[in-house]
Amino acid sequence: MINNFDKNHFKRGQAMLTVVIFFLFASMVTVFGIINPILKQSAISKNLVHSEESYYTSEGGLEDIFYRLETNKQVGSTENVALNNGTTTITTTNIAGGKQVVSQANITRNIRKMTFSAHLGTGISFHYGVQSGQGGFVLQNSSSITGNVFSGGTVTGSGNFIYGDVVSAGIAGVIDGVHATGTAYAHNIRRTSSATIIDKDAYYVNKDAGVVVNGTLHPGSADQAIAPLPISDAQISEWEADATAGGTMLSSDCDSYSAASNTCTISTTRTLGPKKIPFNLLIKSSSGILTVAGPLWVVGNVTTQTGPTIRMASGLGSQNVAIIADNPSNQSGSGYITVGQSTIFQGSGSAGSFVFLISQNNDAETGGSTDAISMNQGASALVAYASHGQITLSQSVSVKEVTAYKIILTQSANVTYDTGLPSVLFEAGPSGGYDITNWAEIP
Repeated sequence: MINNFDKNHFKRGQAMLTVVIFFLFASMVTVFGIINPILKQSAISKNLVHSEESYYTSEGGLEDIFYRLETNKQVGSTENVALNNGTTTITTTNIAGGKQVVSQANITRNIRKMTFSAHLGTGISFHYGVQSGQGGFVLQNSSSITGNVFSGGTVTGSGNFIYGDVVSAGIAGVIDGVHATGTAYAHNIRRTSSATIIDKDAYYVNKDAGVVVNGTLHPGSADQAIAPLPISDAQISEWEADATAGGTMLSSDCDSYSAASNTCTISTTRTLGPKKIPFNLLIKSSSGILTVAGPLWVVGNVTTQTGPTIRMASGLGSQNVAIIADNPSNQSGSGYITVGQSTIFQGSGSAGSFVFLISQNNDAETGGSTDAISMNQGASALVAYASHGQITLSQSVSVKEVTAYKIILTQSANVTYDTGLPSVLFEAGPSGGYDITNWAEIP
């Protein structure tokens, strides 16, 4: 039988157990009440850290693309960069005069998105359809110019048309035997064997009596200053450095290679650039397409045959890159560019994009008569440049702009000036760098 003492003792044990249970429950409530905000705050802190990591990963992606744009490295339309245990996806699109870049990073589902807009600088200005140095400019047969002409030497023809203004600068400036539909500027305007006709005004010191001027005469006018050619040797050297940074082509990279003539032949469709090519380059194919994605420096001669197509990469947009023929160890006997019949030149598809052919051959400047660039039939998306050499254009060739120490147009050659050329944009060089116009985070 249970006595009263045992009953009281049992009741006291139940009460103690109840107190302990309630105390334990209260303690757990208190602990969880304290821990839960701490855990939430910890999670918030972790997300904040991951969000910051995502932000800087996204910004790092932008900086990577901008560096590649500035250093003329390849930039794809979509790039994925792994950084900070996460990934950022970068999309680059062409906009008027530059690039729009968006970088979206995702670290543990924390997404941050950054963007920048970059536009090219002023670029290189070609204010004349034709510009020659002191070697002068000669028109022969039925050749003509659609655009303005500026010469640091004489301008002579045999009744040929210049559909624009014509300038022969300096005290030795002479205009003779051309029909200019614009205004003429020269120290001497002559009529030697063929008619010289100026449809608008004439500014001169001396004028032959047989010269026809349909506008106003300005005798005793000051000579026009001799203007430098638009692309400097320093700029061309920069483009050569950009090409070299893209790697040097091996003979095994050619479709075929002749050791006897040190000639690399490209006869298939391919994309090149930026690249230094330490051989003579022969582009030869009636069906192949050479797509130029960056500057090409050919340490030798460049020749095209059997109607190949040479075009700028579509990703360049309105930017331009050059194909340069330059052998620094033999600039008087190398660096020739010969464009064969039916060679097709195409821009990127955007306005203001052209194929630039540049020769650094200096034979004409040193008194020779060998062509630095010679061209026959060719399409129009082309700019030819030889600041130390002679360029001869013949047959039905049509180019957008030609600049050289000396220029000869013969047969039915025509230069048609393009209105976009006063501000030609390049993706590299002193006047072609990108300027950031906007850098921000976006939703």
